Amino acid sequence: MKLITFAASNSRNSINKQLATYAASLVDNAQVEVLDINDYELPIFSEDREKELGKPELAQQFYNKLGAADAIIISFAEHNGSYTAAYKNLFDWTSRIDMKVFQNKPMVLLATSPGPGGANTVLTQAVNSAPYFAADVKASLSIASFYENFDAEKQVLTNPELIDKLQSAVATLSN
Repeated sequence: MKLITFAASNSRNSINKQLATYAASLVDNAQVEVLDINDYELPIFSEDREKELGKPELAQQFYNKLGAADAIIISFAEHNGSYTAAYKNLFDWTSRIDMKVFQNKPMVLLATSPGPGGANTVLTQAVNSAPYFAADVKASLSIASFYENFDAEKQVLTNPELIDKLQSAVATLSN
């Protein structure tokens, strides 16, 4: 299985990237590619810029990466209760290539934050909107209090209950 994973964050030290990478490592027999959305940075989307620039090559490359995958894992950072500007912008440009951004791929959607909310607000938005963009969401999971539940040195979850939930979520990609 070719698995694409990424954090919907442009933070260089993204806890969501750590979670997404760890989650992907739990998928048996997967060839994992970890994307960094910083590699797909584009001007702020607008209709005027779209008329001027057309469909940017970086958005097409991102769309092609998703299309070449057998499955996708995304972990969402939450900024003020919503998507990060960097992810939303890349998503907006990519959706102009094809509204079916996720190309009917099986997906696991995750989110985490340092606080008790676990970025659950943005995760709920992502899960609810995903079907409109041809995502086959198999499972979703929010991890609250990231630093209390994740060993940054070993890059693993430490909470047994959350490990079980995450393993169950990613196992849906192999079914």
